[in-house]
Amino acid sequence: MANPHDTLTQDQVEGFVRDGFVRVPEAFPRSVAEAGQAELWRMAGVDPNDPSSWPGPLIRIEGSGAEPFRQAANTERLRGAFDQLVGAGRWLPRLGLGSFPIRFPHRDEPSDAGWHLDASFAGGAEGAEYRVNLRSRGRALLLLFLFTDVDEEDAPTRIKVGSHRDVPTFLSDAGEKGRELFELCRAMDEAGRLNAEDRPEVLATGRAGDVYLCHPFLVHAAQPHRGSRPRIIAQPPLEPVAPLQLARADGCYSPVEAAVRLGLGLGH
Repeated sequence: MANPHDTLTQDQVEGFVRDGFVRVPEAFPRSVAEAGQAELWRMAGVDPNDPSSWPGPLIRIEGSGAEPFRQAANTERLRGAFDQLVGAGRWLPRLGLGSFPIRFPHRDEPSDAGWHLDASFAGGAEGAEYRVNLRSRGRALLLLFLFTDVDEEDAPTRIKVGSHRDVPTFLSDAGEKGRELFELCRAMDEAGRLNAEDRPEVLATGRAGDVYLCHPFLVHAAQPHRGSRPRIIAQPPLEPVAPLQLARADGCYSPVEAAVRLGLGLGH
């Protein structure tokens, strides 16, 4: 029997394991999204109604704990979905959001439009490298918070469906140290798995207040903005209490863990 506090249906949870993401519509109120917009326009020094104030294809605001962002990150719908995908007690509440890529209609190509997955922890000399390991240290989910409406022309994030299941084999022999992010992406590209032709592409479109909950290994990319209004999302991690556990004695794997095991050929 379904838990009455669950946000996601069983089909949606199974789709997350298979596809690597799920969209939660109206995950936070539109009024909170509009308050967040106002805060970001102030921080960026941009007038969304005056194209002469738009500086180029992209501004990135690294983070904010302002009230709209704290509210957006802590709704009951999101907390329920985090419990379902990561496990109750296995994730840390967010005190704010970031980073915020604000994209503008512009003739120039953005500099960050290549296929990639997000790093989860710092390593190397003095923490100068961005790394990923099999247990996804430091990242339980990648979150995409839509603070403006995002249609197909508004630079929606591109997602490679099922790509999260390609990543584990590239990390399986790397231990706790993992692999440096760009080296990992090069290895996947050389093997034809970073932009795999057999992985369909979908666009993370939706309305302000929607949130995409993405597996930490999901391959995704930015793209140019061909619309008419600036687009704002936040793309923070959901931080875990501890790294993924891929050999639980009781076999009670979270959907995030189950997807990694599936990529390793271990089943759910």
